[in-house]
Amino acid sequence: MKKMFPKLFEPGQIGTLRVKNRLVKAPQTTGLSNKDGTVTQRLVDHYTHLADGGAGLVIVEYAYIDDIASKSCHCQVGISSHEHIAGLGWLADSIKNHGAKAGIQIEHCGRQRFLGPPMKSASPIPWPMLYDQFHTIPEELTIDEIQVLIEAFGDAAKRAVDAGFDLVEIHAAHGYLITNFLSPFTNKRGDWYGGSRENRFRFLRQIVENCRKKVGPDFPLTVRLSGTDYEPDGMTIEDTIYYAKELEKLGIDAFHISGGDHHTMIHQVSPMAMPVCYNVWAAEAVKKEVHVPVMASGSITLPQYAEDILEQGKADFITLGRPMWADNEWVKKAMEDRPEDIRPCIRCNEGCLQRSSFLGRTVMCAVNPVLGFEEDLAIKPAETKKRVVIAGGGPAGMEAARVLKLKGHDVTIYEKRKLGGYLHEASAPEFKEDIRHLIDYQIHQIEKLEIPVIHEELTPEMVKAGGYDAVISAVGAEPVIPPVPGIDGENVINALTILDCHPEIGRKVVVVGGGMIGTETAIDLAEKGHEVTIVEMKDAIMADCAVTDIIAYYEKIGRNRIAVIPGLRVTEVTDQGVRGVNDRTGRRTELPADSVVIAVGLKPRHAFYDTLAGEPDLEVYEIGDCVKAGKILDAFHTAYKTAVRI
Repeated sequence: MKKMFPKLFEPGQIGTLRVKNRLVKAPQTTGLSNKDGTVTQRLVDHYTHLADGGAGLVIVEYAYIDDIASKSCHCQVGISSHEHIAGLGWLADSIKNHGAKAGIQIEHCGRQRFLGPPMKSASPIPWPMLYDQFHTIPEELTIDEIQVLIEAFGDAAKRAVDAGFDLVEIHAAHGYLITNFLSPFTNKRGDWYGGSRENRFRFLRQIVENCRKKVGPDFPLTVRLSGTDYEPDGMTIEDTIYYAKELEKLGIDAFHISGGDHHTMIHQVSPMAMPVCYNVWAAEAVKKEVHVPVMASGSITLPQYAEDILEQGKADFITLGRPMWADNEWVKKAMEDRPEDIRPCIRCNEGCLQRSSFLGRTVMCAVNPVLGFEEDLAIKPAETKKRVVIAGGGPAGMEAARVLKLKGHDVTIYEKRKLGGYLHEASAPEFKEDIRHLIDYQIHQIEKLEIPVIHEELTPEMVKAGGYDAVISAVGAEPVIPPVPGIDGENVINALTILDCHPEIGRKVVVVGGGMIGTETAIDLAEKGHEVTIVEMKDAIMADCAVTDIIAYYEKIGRNRIAVIPGLRVTEVTDQGVRGVNDRTGRRTELPADSVVIAVGLKPRHAFYDTLAGEPDLEVYEIGDCVKAGKILDAFHTAYKTAVRI
């Protein structure tokens, strides 16, 4: 029988390295190392599970090459000294023992050093975000320091060989040190490492030459490049093609093409508001000009996207970062023609980028609570089979039901609406397709596991009479209605009602509340032709959102000419619009509107749980929006971590 994704599972070749398929786990920082960069059991468990999932090549996250200024964040993998080799060998062997080839990425963070000073770069041009935090301008590297770093890269590559890795990738993308030299946006030097394209390339050229000398002529070396850094007067695709052609002459065996830097992060780690397969165009452009394999990356979330890229000749390999964190068996399920069973990455960047890079914590995934705790949170058969009933079939209720069923329990869901809960409202804007994929995945799991779903409201009395061993409240949250005169007017409507029912509303709209729901509703309405103003009582909208969402949504706000008024507390809604006051200045404002949309948040529904808590011979749990309203990450994590211990 013909396979669904034949191109994905053709063997591939990277230099002397034969790879069993065309799917590569992209390097991503986890924060699972020790503080000194040595390997931990949790790190090994993490990569072992990724290798188990079927990838042909697993590239370990970026490893810092020296102990001066190359380390970007706490608990980053180190390859800066001989003492790192033993642990790295353990890691490489573990990956290979589970069926994948093992690679590692080496880097110097340059101006993107989350640890603060010392900070080194091609020129003293700071990344604005870190400048605001540390008030530090990176020091321009001297010629002598550059020579030391060239040797350090080569030494790090040799340590990777000694540790047993099959491949080394040199990180020359995403705004790290090598990119600081390659891009005219960050390279303002007047010596032979700056100015012309050839001079800007010199640092990388000498690094590659040093690495090749130390690892030997046949060891696979790859380079990761940004197709463009998306900076004004920055690195262009023409620059990248030039660099790639020169690197091919130096013996580089493959190119890993992505885009952006940390300053233009939405192009590097694109959120759900951005198109999928975002940087594939750049991989295709490079592939047309070189004669070695090219790896495409960037929001290639579904197997069909990956298959099409290979089928159309746009790349030779596909690298998967966040998608394989969302489901470590992404490759295995695609190989078995089960794409509907792949837990989709929703590109929220909440648990991965926001938590690990910006908060300095270990990695997490919104839809995969096991990530980083692969052994601790593994699903194991229950010692005693129990009858469990779940009130609510939203994301938390469905995730709890899935886990309970896999543990061997007898589980039933009661849901008076259709399965999915507020995910349906969350997925309503056209740019929220990733959420629609998540709904489809969850419903399919419920159907596949044959979990009964009863479409009526579960009452406490039904639970008491049902003879259940345990009940889980997943009844969600309800909109907050502020005590404002006129809030019940005919021209007032809740944001969730708009997203769910799409009622007719007036042309001029004021959205009260600038959180995620309010902002997305405003964007959705503006893209449909409404004139929209967002009013927010806090000093900024989207205060609790991931950085990439904030950047992407501000672009949409600007493009759709949405007015934003922060620091305004609404005091009254009239049939003509809203009135408000800035509590800091005392200034009063009146905004005309045909319709007023309320999006000031959600509050948990505790009544169901409170009624049953303390009931004899009944385990009572609470998950999802009942516990903390708002984020998909909280829904999945409270659900999984509750169900796995029942």
